[in-house]
Amino acid sequence: MAVKVSYNTAELVCISSARLLEDGKVVFAGAGLPLLSAILAQKTHAKTLTILFEGGVIGPFVEPGKLPPSTNEQRCATRANMVLPTTDVLLLQQRGYVDYGFLGGAQVDQYGNINSSYIGDWDRPTVRLPGTGGGNDIASLSKVIVAMHHEKRRLVKKVDFITSPGYLSGGNSRKEAGLIAGGVLKVVTHLAILGFDEEKGVMCLEGLQPGATVEKVKENTGFDLMVKDNLYEASAPTEEELRVLHILDPERRYTTARGE
Repeated sequence: MAVKVSYNTAELVCISSARLLEDGKVVFAGAGLPLLSAILAQKTHAKTLTILFEGGVIGPFVEPGKLPPSTNEQRCATRANMVLPTTDVLLLQQRGYVDYGFLGGAQVDQYGNINSSYIGDWDRPTVRLPGTGGGNDIASLSKVIVAMHHEKRRLVKKVDFITSPGYLSGGNSRKEAGLIAGGVLKVVTHLAILGFDEEKGVMCLEGLQPGATVEKVKENTGFDLMVKDNLYEASAPTEEELRVLHILDPERRYTTARGE
């Protein structure tokens, strides 16, 4: 008999995201949960995954329990494979050497555009956010994975500001704007795995997280969400995935669920 494993929503998002990163690939990871997911993938199924930081670090060594709060912090470079100027590491993207970008966002819209700048009006925003950092470069040049909590206020029809481009207004609008590579690959939430219709450039429901329903997903999405015919149910986190995750984030700085 299988043992039921206990986990929270943040742990679910982190582990589900990590599973998308493949062995032998190169990922540009943002700070926080994206970085934690990338390291989790490296410690479990993707041993030769190469992690890049926007500060210029290639192949960082991150001690368990000591994840840097920023990818520009000096300890990111400790025992790293290489440290380059920021412009040089971004050139790797332009040349096609980076497989994935891994970002978070306060808002993501139906076309995969990401807002991490502000909420509300430009002149008088209700919330100011961290801004772009290297997010725009990453989203402009790489296939992007976004990890976030699934809420109607965050999955919106139109973002308040496009910090990092997805498929802009859908269709061919991304390529017409000169962005010939990249695009948002998946949005991973605690309710669903969301992909994009290749022709329309519009978000669609591909998979349900354990216990979630189509109705629940739609209820918590701020636009009319397409649903793929071959909808699947994602598998729950395993004991081993959770064990490694708890070693990497023992104080649960990045894996505390909402309300805990």
